[in-house]
Amino acid sequence: MMRIGQGYDVHPFAAGRRLVLGGVEIPYHPGLAGHSDADVAVHALIDALIGALALGDIGHFFPDTDPAYLNIDSMKLLARTLADPRVAEWKIVNFDLTIVAQAPKIAPYREEMRRRLAAACGINIDAASVKATTTEHLGFEGRGEGISAYCVLLLER
Repeated sequence: MMRIGQGYDVHPFAAGRRLVLGGVEIPYHPGLAGHSDADVAVHALIDALIGALALGDIGHFFPDTDPAYLNIDSMKLLARTLADPRVAEWKIVNFDLTIVAQAPKIAPYREEMRRRLAAACGINIDAASVKATTTEHLGFEGRGEGISAYCVLLLER
């Protein structure tokens, strides 16, 4: 049996925050606003995983009203999602993650993101795609107001 999931997340930039994408801290200011570390890439991956199994969304699993998740590392949220018994019986076949940002440039950090996310998901790095695109200065990402991410993944049991 196979399932396909699609995830999306977005966070605005905010002064005084670090920028974390795909589990990698990027030396760029401002960072992203959010209840957790606001890692849009990991959030999109979690949403794709949860969505593939029709379990709701990341806000249902990790509500931003819960102080337990304040400033939490999103890689910990991914680990908790993967450990959920409803998720743990499935194997991630592959995922394709796209980060949408005018800045910063993602290319210098892409391979480290792939490595960390693949390891966290228990898959080979060749099954973990991370890529980035700009919006040619269009939309909120293009105006430098924030970053979004999309993820598609395939599960099998």
